[in-house]
Amino acid sequence: MVAIVDYGVGNLFSLECSLNAIGAEVTITADPEVLKNADQIILPGVGAFEDAAKKLRATGLDQTIRDLAAAGKPLMGICLGMQMLFDKSYEYGEHEGLGLISGQVVPMQGVIPPSYKIPHIGWNALVFKKDTPLFKYIQNGDCVYFVHSYYAANCDDAVLATAEYGPELTAAVAKGNVFGCQFHPEKSGTVGLNILKAFVEMEGKKC
Repeated sequence: MVAIVDYGVGNLFSLECSLNAIGAEVTITADPEVLKNADQIILPGVGAFEDAAKKLRATGLDQTIRDLAAAGKPLMGICLGMQMLFDKSYEYGEHEGLGLISGQVVPMQGVIPPSYKIPHIGWNALVFKKDTPLFKYIQNGDCVYFVHSYYAANCDDAVLATAEYGPELTAAVAKGNVFGCQFHPEKSGTVGLNILKAFVEMEGKKC
């Protein structure tokens, strides 16, 4: 069973529908005990980093997620959920993340060409940087759907894939059993479904 963390941030319904489409057993929960007994955990997120981080801390699930990740349970952060895996974000200030992957979340402004629009919205090809079981059902160059104004930086050791938006920006990361996708698999058609399929096939650990 895959558990989607419900902390008041994220489009949970579309993610649930995508997981149902690949035949996964799925639950949306804010219950630490359910998360402990899940095989995999997905941390979604849309909106502002500071607001999302405060809401996650208010539930107490931030420490639960850290503990379960440390115990070896497969964890995937999506979009803002991926950004929250890092040490900190510089989105309208400086805000602490979960610290599960080394790096910072920084603005695109000043990095991408001035003629490029922010936020980055649309389909872009993945450029693989490392072999990973997360991509076992897709190919280098497959396109996925992005919506973001900030990106993960100073995290080269963790980068699984980039996407070109002027320069190459971080598209997917991993450190051990912790994975992150800056793009939205649940909005990325067959490619996204195949990424979710690979994730839910990863061996979970009950804690």
